Amino acid sequence: MAHSKPTLAKIDPVWERISSEARDAISAEPLLGGMIHGTVLHHRSLEHALAFRMSQKLASAEMSEQILREIADEAYVSEPALGDAARADIVAVFERDPACHRFLQPLLYFKGFQAIQSYRVGHWLWEQGRKDLAYFFQMRVSEVFGFDAHPAAKIGRGIMIDHAHSIVIGETAVVGDNVSMLHSVTLGGTGKEDDDRHPKIENGVLIGAGAKVLGNITVGHCSRVAAGSVVLEAVPPMKTVAGVPAKIVGEAGCSQPSITMDQLLKGQL
Repeated sequence: MAHSKPTLAKIDPVWERISSEARDAISAEPLLGGMIHGTVLHHRSLEHALAFRMSQKLASAEMSEQILREIADEAYVSEPALGDAARADIVAVFERDPACHRFLQPLLYFKGFQAIQSYRVGHWLWEQGRKDLAYFFQMRVSEVFGFDAHPAAKIGRGIMIDHAHSIVIGETAVVGDNVSMLHSVTLGGTGKEDDDRHPKIENGVLIGAGAKVLGNITVGHCSRVAAGSVVLEAVPPMKTVAGVPAKIVGEAGCSQPSITMDQLLKGQL
């Protein structure tokens, strides 16, 4: 009689660490036990936990938590890359945000992370041709998190958006992998064009708080945009730009500015 091979459980170190940290958090603060159990320990995977947390946050009188959870569950089953991107985002936040000390925190508390994961489901809906539902996700993410990304925009993985207040990302914008940006960043257009009209942010870029990048221009890989800058022209790779309008003021200062998060210009102005 033939014996089938046992199915090996998928190893998921990110989820295992989140679950372990959740148990430790309950021991340290029992009053959060119900919330942490419901959000983390009740679920068998990060994808299920994300769908649950997302539905909690985005539910309203217009769309129930149950329906939103079913939509998110469908997205994660249909597109495994969504879960992979979420794991990369958690690691990015942990490594770059000095206020993040556990993998658990982005899932439970950080609206930048939660907003990006919600956007990703909205983008999946857009790609499936379910555009009205994608617009609904955009609306709710903007209302709840202060993060307004068009569902057609393309955003890579390993993204860290600190604070996430007043973020605007336009319809034809493209954001690469391992990008970091702070609050009040706009990736917008310059008028009422209907074609490709928004910025292209390449891998490893750091965009400071309040910076505005406008028009169909490219910000080259591993460059820095200083806080408060208005960028209207393309930025070469591995440079620092600052000012209104932004000008090149020096080199990026390191090979991975989005990871080091060093925003000091150090005499470059």
